[in-house]
Amino acid sequence: VKNAIKSYDLTKELEHLRENVKKEYSFSNIISADGKMQDVFKLVSKVLNNDITVLIHGESGTGKELIARAIHFNGKRKNNPFIVVNCASIPRELLESELFGHEKGSFTGAHQRKIGKFELAGGGTLFLDEVGELEMLLQAKLLRVVQEKEFERVGSAELIRSDVRIISATNIDLRKAVEEKRFREDLFYRLNSFPIYIPPLRNRRGDILVLIQHFLDEFNEKLGKNVKGFSKKALQLIYDYSWPGNIREMENTVERCLIITEENIIDIEDLPQHIRDNENSIRQEYSGQLFSDDNIVPFEKLKEEAIRHALTVTNNNIVEAAKKLQLGRATIYRLMEKYHIENRSER
Repeated sequence: VKNAIKSYDLTKELEHLRENVKKEYSFSNIISADGKMQDVFKLVSKVLNNDITVLIHGESGTGKELIARAIHFNGKRKNNPFIVVNCASIPRELLESELFGHEKGSFTGAHQRKIGKFELAGGGTLFLDEVGELEMLLQAKLLRVVQEKEFERVGSAELIRSDVRIISATNIDLRKAVEEKRFREDLFYRLNSFPIYIPPLRNRRGDILVLIQHFLDEFNEKLGKNVKGFSKKALQLIYDYSWPGNIREMENTVERCLIITEENIIDIEDLPQHIRDNENSIRQEYSGQLFSDDNIVPFEKLKEEAIRHALTVTNNNIVEAAKKLQLGRATIYRLMEKYHIENRSER
């Protein structure tokens, strides 16, 4: 009876953990208010219940692994392993063994059999981050796994069947790498069966203030602080900054600000020097200011006016207006309906 109760308790605990993981990587937990990320989520929803090979393109720090985890933990393999391999962080001479495993005595230092990541990910998902860093020999072995669903451990002739979904990510232009003969063309097309592009933070400025607030709340809790927010001047600099390190840089910046400040409002002097000295401010592109002491425009009104202005300058060409606003076509149609903006292109 005790064993039955213990087994039942473990089963319930496992179910609870799985449910928590699913919630953590649900789309509602991925912080975004920008239309371009909503378009990404729509694409991601198409690959949840199949095993198509996905290649996630995006700059460093844009959240590629987070998207990969969302695909796995909301898909049909969610109860099986999600294994991450960073192809750039493991020495090249060890990466083959890391991926495919090795037999005892297969090379100097191989004192016992090692199970590779492909075996550990059995039934689940293997996430190959920075896949563009793989050397040609490993690209050939990876191609075989993708095509034939089989591989061998280093030092063994035994074929091992692979039941693994492969999701890859890259922060380099793999098409250019193919042209320069640094990446196999056949492997590229296999991995790129379903490409997903994550835009950098500078191209989804609608997310900047939302993410800043999210990280402020997160680090207030972690650091036991009660910082209320940012001054208007600090927010202006944050909004104007180009964020080359994307979300990861923003997360680190907010944590640093909370550690430094002794006030309940983060001001300009709490920001890193390179943000204060930023000369690439998008403020120069506009005659007005996002924030001013005398004129605060409601956020919804700003969005409505931006759409109306874009339609005016493009002579009501919705496709061109969407490009200028860096919005998906479906998003601009939805916002036009929301703000009761007439679609004059249909006349």
